[in-house]
Amino acid sequence: MVYDTSRGSPKRLFPNETTAESASGDGFAGFVSGGFTLTGNTGNVNTNSRTYVAWNWKANGGTTSSNSDGSITSTVQANTKAGFSIVTFTGTGSNATVGHGLGSKPEWFLIKNRDASSDFTSYHQGIGATNRIQTSSNEAASASATRFNNTEPTDSVFTVSTSGAVNSSSADYVVYCFSEVEGFSKFGSYIGNGNANGTFVFTGFRPAWIMFKNTTNAFDWQMFDTARETINPIDNDLHANQASAEGENNPTDFLSNGFKLRGTENNTNQNGSLYIYMAFAEAPFKYANAR
Repeated sequence: MVYDTSRGSPKRLFPNETTAESASGDGFAGFVSGGFTLTGNTGNVNTNSRTYVAWNWKANGGTTSSNSDGSITSTVQANTKAGFSIVTFTGTGSNATVGHGLGSKPEWFLIKNRDASSDFTSYHQGIGATNRIQTSSNEAASASATRFNNTEPTDSVFTVSTSGAVNSSSADYVVYCFSEVEGFSKFGSYIGNGNANGTFVFTGFRPAWIMFKNTTNAFDWQMFDTARETINPIDNDLHANQASAEGENNPTDFLSNGFKLRGTENNTNQNGSLYIYMAFAEAPFKYANAR
């Protein structure tokens, strides 16, 4: 379930589905200072005795502004210090640029058509703007000029082409944009080695949350965090492209300056495959303490 203060509660999206935006009947009551509120005994967010996890990014307290940096005027809610912005815009059906408000190039963004059944499409610098990948599927990355017009984002805009997933005429869209902040976030790539003594990836901080995707072959997105598990190896995984319950797979060590793969599973460490990852720090400082 994805909610944000630009679209407003109770409007929800599902990263593992292609469905359009809908009003929540699942007990999400809205945002308050310092968090959010729930109501009722409902499956997706508040069933009695079930355990839940929520990952939260702070934007600008719900305050938005108009942005005319691109050929499409967007509405932006940005936290430039954290490298995070929420962008909404209405599509044109033609190649266009959209302002993101970060002041630096986004290394990762996710875009969703709010009005129609379509992919939850992701740009990531590790595969570039000539390719697309989507959280609603386990598919590998594939070439697609109709998503980002083969054009890399800049420090002011990103480009959308003609696919209905990113720029259908008169359709409303939401985009979550992230740029790297030293000591806080990192969006990179690595090559798997298929060995339990797996690849080490330097982030410059101790991670609190990591998402992985095999871009070479069709395997599930993987999400790990230190809220659900505090001792290495971290292996309580969830899948961005599935509604399945938590499992124990793909062990990974969260280290003081990065992470190291400890499993041989294809989702995170298939020999020779290219992976993208998105990582956020446990302590948002330039130099994190060792665990």
